Amino acid sequence: MQDRTYNGTPFRILNIMDEYTRECLVTCVAWRLRSKDVWAALNALFVSRGFPTHIRSDNEPEFTAKRLRQWLARLKVGPLW
Repeated sequence: MQDRTYNGTPFRILNIMDEYTRECLVTCVAWRLRSKDVWAALNALFVSRGFPTHIRSDNEPEFTAKRLRQWLARLKVGPLW
């Protein structure tokens, strides 16, 4: 998700939600989100909640990064389209 401040500066919001319960599990706000930021949020979530079988995500660059996809594949967390 993306929005702008009162003076027009863009910022990004990462929301990770449980699709079944609709609970928001993580919200990260930053001027710029990179794949390492997504990795850190998912890593902390996996440690506290366990590994999911699948993840549904949009196709933003921070989610399609090769290293992030490889890491998820090693954990046997597949994409859900």
